[in-house]
Amino acid sequence: MRSPWLNKLSVILGPRPPVSWLFLCVVSLLALITVFGSSSSSSFDSVTSTWVPENYKNYRRLKEQAAIDYFELRTLSSGASRQRELGFCGKERENYVPCYNVTANLLSGFKDGEEFDRHCEVVGQGKWCLIRPPKDYKTPLQWPAGRDVIWSGNVKITKDQFLSSGSMTKRMMLLEENQIAFQSDAGLTFDGVKDYSRQIAEMMGLGSDSEFLQAGVRTVLDIGCGFGSFGAHLVSIKLMALCIAGYEATGSQVQLALERGLPAMIGNFITRQLPYPSFSFDMVHCAQCGIPWDKKEGMLLIEVDRLLKPGGYFVLTSPKSKSHGSATGTKIRNMLTPLEQFPEKICWSLIAQQDETFIWQKTADSQCYSSRKQNDVPLCKGHDASYYQALSPCIIGPSSKRWIPSQNRSSSSELSSAELALHGVSPEDFFEDLQGWKLALKNYWSLLTPLIFSDHPKRPGAEDPLPPFNMVRNVMDMNAHYGGLNAAFLEEKKSVWVMNVVPVTSRNMLPLILDRGFPGVLHDWCEPFPTYPRTYDMLHANGLLSHLSSERCSLMDLFVEMDRILRPEGWVVLYDKLGAIELARAHATQIRWGARVIDIQNGSDQRLLICQKPFLTK
Repeated sequence: MRSPWLNKLSVILGPRPPVSWLFLCVVSLLALITVFGSSSSSSFDSVTSTWVPENYKNYRRLKEQAAIDYFELRTLSSGASRQRELGFCGKERENYVPCYNVTANLLSGFKDGEEFDRHCEVVGQGKWCLIRPPKDYKTPLQWPAGRDVIWSGNVKITKDQFLSSGSMTKRMMLLEENQIAFQSDAGLTFDGVKDYSRQIAEMMGLGSDSEFLQAGVRTVLDIGCGFGSFGAHLVSIKLMALCIAGYEATGSQVQLALERGLPAMIGNFITRQLPYPSFSFDMVHCAQCGIPWDKKEGMLLIEVDRLLKPGGYFVLTSPKSKSHGSATGTKIRNMLTPLEQFPEKICWSLIAQQDETFIWQKTADSQCYSSRKQNDVPLCKGHDASYYQALSPCIIGPSSKRWIPSQNRSSSSELSSAELALHGVSPEDFFEDLQGWKLALKNYWSLLTPLIFSDHPKRPGAEDPLPPFNMVRNVMDMNAHYGGLNAAFLEEKKSVWVMNVVPVTSRNMLPLILDRGFPGVLHDWCEPFPTYPRTYDMLHANGLLSHLSSERCSLMDLFVEMDRILRPEGWVVLYDKLGAIELARAHATQIRWGARVIDIQNGSDQRLLICQKPFLTK
C-alpha cells in the first residue's frame, strides 16, 4: 500500500509522470547544486581586473552550460517545438542594402533625385533569410595593416571596374592578385593626402595639421569620402572623421572605407536632413564629392550650416581643370559663383582660397545674426528634428543653448560640469557611468578572450587568433546612452572605434556623445541601418531589447538585420533582462549564431548573452 504522500503526488502528476518532467527535475537539481555550491559565481560578481584562474574559468563554463541546458530542457518539456533555422538568401543579395531600391522608389512615385534617397517605407515584408558572404570573402586583416590593405573579394569593386576607372582611383589603389592596397601618399591632390591636410591647416592659419585640435577641430564629416584616404590620415592624427556617401551599386565608397576599418555610413545630400543633431561637427569636408551646392536655393549649404558648430569650417575642393575654357571649368565657375554670395546670408566668411580649395568659417559671433539683411536666410523657430526630416530653409541661430563656439569647448572626452549641465546630466551620474563601463569592458574582455582561443572556428591554413583587442576594429553600440563604452575603449587604449547609435525613441544623448568627440548617429531600430553587409566586427546593446519590446517592430527583424551588418566570426554582446535574453537566445539559434547565456549577478534578473556569427558559405 502506497503512503499518503505518494497518493497526493499521484493526484498532482498522474499515475506515471512524464519522463521529460523527471529528467528536467534531475537537471534542475544539478543546476541548483552547481549554482549554490560556491560563494563566487562569476567574474562579474567582484570588481576586479585580475586574470581569472583556470579552475575558476572551467567552473564558470560548467555553470553557464548547466544554465543553457536547463533553459533548453524547459522549452522541450513544455511541448514547444524548436523553431527551424533560417535559410540563406540568393547570391544576388550578397551586398544587399535595404531602403535603397531605386527601381521600387521610382515605381512609388519618387523623382527629381528622391529616388536615390533612403525610403524604408517602400521596403516590403519579405521572407527572412541570411545573407551569405561572397565566395572569396576572407576575414579582414588586423590593424594597422588592415587599414591600408583589404581583400578584394570582400568588396563589390571588381578588377574590370578598377581597370576601367579613372587615374585618381589608380593612384589611390593598387590591385594585386586578391588584395587592394591603398596608398597613403596618393589621393585627393597631386601632392598627396598628407600635404593636402597640411595645406588646409596652413590656410586656416595653423602651422601644421597636428594643430587642428588646438583650433577646436576634433570631429570631421567627410562627404563623398572616396576610398577613405583623407579620413584614414585624420584618424592617424587622433581626429574623429566620419565618412558619408550615397548608396552605390558598385565600387561603394562607404563599403571600402568600412572594410578598411574606418568610420563610415551611407548618407545623402538630396532632400532630407542627415540623422545628426545641430552643431555636430567642427569641420565639414567635400573633395570632389559631387554635391550640387548651387542648387535647391542653397538648402544643401543650410544643412551644412546646421551640422557645423559655431566657428566650424566648411572645406570645399573642386576638381582641377587644366583648360579654363573647357566645359568642366565653366561648370565649376557656375557652381562657385553663388557660393561666393550665399555664405554671407548664413553668416559664413571665406577665410582662404588656394588653387582649387576654398575654406569658409561659420561665425562664432552671435551679433552677426542680429545685423543681417532682410533678404538673408531666416532663423528657425521651434524644435530641431533631425531624423531624416525634409531639408530646412532656415538656419539655427544663437538662441539655442548649445550654440557654443568650437574653440570654447573641451578638447577631451571628459566634459566640464557646465557642458554636462547643457545636456541635463549631473557630473556624478556621468562619472558613475564611465566607471561602470570601464569595469564592464574588462569583464567583457575576460569573457571573450578564452572564448576566442577555445571556440574560434580555425580553418585549414589559418593562424591562431590573437586576443580580441587586435581582432576587433570597430564596434556598434546599438544603445549608446552617454557613449560610456566608447570612452572605456579609449581609456584602455584599445585601437577600436565605436559607432554610437542612439535610438530615436530613447532619450537623445547624441549631442553629448558628439560633444565628446565620438562618432554617433540617430537611428530607428525598427528600420535597417544605413550600411553594407559585413561591416562591423562586434555589436553591443545594453537594455535595447527590453526597450524595443514595447515598440512596433519585430525582434526577429532586428536579429536578421544584425546578422546582415555583422561580419562572419563577429561577436554580439547583449545585456538585458532575463526574459528578453531568453527570447534573444532563441532568435540567435534561428540565425545560426553560437550563443552563451551568462548569469552576471546572483539574485539579479539581468543576464548577458554572448554570441558569435559563424563563417558560413552555404
